[in-house]
Amino acid sequence: MLEVLEVVGSFVKERRCMSEKNERTKTKISCVLLEFEGNGKDEPTKISDTNLNIFILELFMGATETTNSTVEWAMTELLTNPTTMKKVRDEITQVVGHKRSFEESDIDNLPYLRAVIKETLRLHPPIPLLVPRSVIKDTELMGYIIPQGTQVFVNVWGLGRDPASWDAPLAFKPERFLDSTVDYRGQNFEFLPFGAGRRICPGLPLGNQMLHLVLGSLIQSFEWSLEDGVTPETLDKSDKMGMSLRKAFLLKAVPKPVCL
Repeated sequence: MLEVLEVVGSFVKERRCMSEKNERTKTKISCVLLEFEGNGKDEPTKISDTNLNIFILELFMGATETTNSTVEWAMTELLTNPTTMKKVRDEITQVVGHKRSFEESDIDNLPYLRAVIKETLRLHPPIPLLVPRSVIKDTELMGYIIPQGTQVFVNVWGLGRDPASWDAPLAFKPERFLDSTVDYRGQNFEFLPFGAGRRICPGLPLGNQMLHLVLGSLIQSFEWSLEDGVTPETLDKSDKMGMSLRKAFLLKAVPKPVCL
């Protein structure tokens, strides 16, 4: 972690030099944050170098770690459900083909791929307890008094597996979303992998595009199989907590390029 912070620190130093030489670079978020450092003399420092480096590191990790883990879970579920893998591959082959690369404009024409992403996020939300909330005033909810200042965690992992909301909640069934209006944009409280309200994940639009683009490209470009000795029944699906909810053991899959 120290090495990573040193790398991030070098970016901050470079941006500080650029900001001093060129006012136009202040449109960058790092330069906006640097404006809150104070001058170190008359004005007290508002954001320390350490806090600034950690903040930027979290931005990078939040944008990459969650996408990586979700794609890994999607591939895991597809490899353990060959019928589902065939359906999404056939859809991509029919709509996109193999004579050009998968593009963002293809996403809207691939309902089954979108359903696969939704089902993956339902079973494996990258941040299972979301970002903690803090109660700003005493609140009554369902007969309970929640005092001001209480830290609240929303268990979206549990919501996505609640049998009161989902049929066969532990099964990987993308078909459940094909004729459904349930979406992950904060309006359906049984399905909140990105949160809801004013604190919904600001990276939702980018994450939505990247998940479909990466997974769609992997399926279009390669035929995938599990490593020798591993079957869909024996593949370990246990998870572990880190920056996101990742597989406890990395997925090992064998790609075979699709002939163009």
